[in-house]
This record gives sequence, C-alpha cells and structure tokens, in this order.
Amino acid sequence: MTLFLGLITPFIVYLMITLLHIIIPAKRMKGYVKNEMTGEVMHYRINGKYVLWTSILIWFLLGHFNLVPYTWLYETRWLGLIGACTIGLGYVFYIVLKHPSSGKSFLADFWFGRVKDPQLKNGFIDAKMWLYLIGAVMLQLNVLSFASYHIMNVPNINYGFLLGCAMLTWFCFDYLIFEKIHLWTYDFIAERVGFKLGFGCLAFYPYFYSVSLWFTAHLPDPGHPVWLTILFGALFLFGWVLTRGANMQKYLFKIAPGKKFLWIKPKELSDGNLRLLVSGYWGASRHINYLGEIIQAIAVALASGYLGIWMAWLYPAYYIGLMLNRQADDDKVCRAKYGELWDRYIQKVKYRIIPFVY
Repeated sequence: MTLFLGLITPFIVYLMITLLHIIIPAKRMKGYVKNEMTGEVMHYRINGKYVLWTSILIWFLLGHFNLVPYTWLYETRWLGLIGACTIGLGYVFYIVLKHPSSGKSFLADFWFGRVKDPQLKNGFIDAKMWLYLIGAVMLQLNVLSFASYHIMNVPNINYGFLLGCAMLTWFCFDYLIFEKIHLWTYDFIAERVGFKLGFGCLAFYPYFYSVSLWFTAHLPDPGHPVWLTILFGALFLFGWVLTRGANMQKYLFKIAPGKKFLWIKPKELSDGNLRLLVSGYWGASRHINYLGEIIQAIAVALASGYLGIWMAWLYPAYYIGLMLNRQADDDKVCRAKYGELWDRYIQKVKYRIIPFVY
C-alpha cells in the first residue's frame, strides 16, 4: 500500500494545486508576451501566493489530525520522484503530440516544445503559470516534510540544515509573491513548452532543487560555528538582492520607463523604436539576475554544513550550466530582436553575467 500511495502522491498533490488554482479568486492581468496567432497581449490569472498558503495549511491540517504524517513526502521521496517523472513524461508527450511539428526534428520538438503559450479558455489556465505553480508548491511541501523529518528524528539538530530549508522556502514564496514579475522574464518571452519546461517543472524542479536536503536530512549538526551559518544566510540574501532587484528593475522599466527603481535613475539606449536598459543592475552585467540565482544555489548547498557530500552540490552545478546556456540563448534572441541596438548595448555593458569577470 505504501508503494502505491507513494507513487500516486504527486498526482494527488498536483490535482489539489490545480483545483486550488481554479477555485481561488485570481487577479487577471496582461503580460508582456503577445499571442503568436492573434498578435494580442496574453492575459493571465495570478493567485499563486494564495494557492501556496492554502496548500501549506492543508499539509499542516493533514499532519495535525494524523491523516498524513508530516514526514510522508520525505519518507516516500523516491517513490514520489518516480511518480512525478511519470506525470512529467506523460504531460510532455501530450503537449508535444497535440500540436503540429515546428519543422525541426521530433527530438528537438520533444525537448524544446512545439507551442509557446498554450492556454485554456483565454488564459483561465496558462500552461507556464500552471507548471511553475505546481513546481514551486510541490518543492515547498517537500521542504516542509524534510524539515519535519529532521526535527522529529535527529537528536542533535543541524540548524544549518534548517537554514537551507528556510532558504528554499524563501525561494518559493519569493517566486509566487512576485508571480506577475516573471511574465517579463526569459521563460515566458522565449521558451516553448516541451520536455525542458514541462518535465522540468513537474519532476525536476520540485524534487531536484531540494537535492542537498535529500542527503543531509538524517545527519546531525556538523559542529560549524554559528557565525559561519549566519554568513551562508547572508550569502543567500545577497544572491536574492541581485536576482529580485534585477527582475524588479526590468519589470518597472517595461511598465513605467521613466520611473526610478529605488534610487536608480533609468538610463537607456534606443533606436527610436526599441529600448534597452543600461543602468543599475542592467548596467553591471547583461544577466546579473543569473548570477544571483547561482549564488543562492551555492548558499543552499553550503548551509547543510556537509561540504564533502558531493550530491549537495548538484543543485548549484546544474544552475551554473543552466544559466551559462540560457545566457547564450538569450543573447541570440536579443540580437535577433534588437539588431544594431544590441551591438551598441554589449559595447556599453561588456560583461555577460559576473561584473568585471565574465
């Protein structure tokens, strides 16, 4: 019975999240992306933070009334991963085969997707919003379960481990509180829905991002000094400032071009039609938000205190590879869109990700 229930747990949770997304009142808003068929700006329903809070409440109540143990997602994590992978693969085959070929090979279509912005009922459910909502909420529930296991079963509690749980909790809440900001990011602007995005959000995101917790939840406090744990927390916040600040500055520049972000006065390059931001975060490097995400991932790996467990480093290693590849793809997209203006921009903002280094 445990085998079966563990395997179907992701399906039950994903169904719950989907129903909450449908029934909880949502704010309707326009994004940045235009529909490829009609040319009209896409509309979205925003209620992620309420879905997250409600999901956590349900998780708490199920544990409180002894219906589902708080530690269930940790204890059945491998079964849950298998179930999530099955759901992810099923969804990808469905979304790819449902739409006509892009003209590329099936393997390319399967990986990158054939359709850019699939929606149901004029944005009532948007595939990308739904996928990221599923990934973030499931990741948060996994983190809560892992923290519960550590507190309940490890006599000498590792507060660095709990700090890592808090970091990932911050990550999930941050994404869904600022959910509308991400409508102006690379994923919504450039990516199509295939294996990379669909399987990524349904299986990889909610399970792999917590990989450092998988292999350290059962371990006691390694004896690191308190100041070092605080330093890891400060490192995470520094990365968050880079990522969230950059995304917020770009968002504000898109909707209110002349308005200051914090104390930063916007400066731009323009060809009379298109504009590029060249001040503040976006004057330091072309993708400083990617640097912030890499730093946050490194901080999560460091927080556990077990630096010799190589599996804990899979998350930051993945992020480094992802962001280097995404930076190259993003530059190609921008060069195609902005042309000569992009050449002027990279002369002005020379560094790709790390200011004064790369």
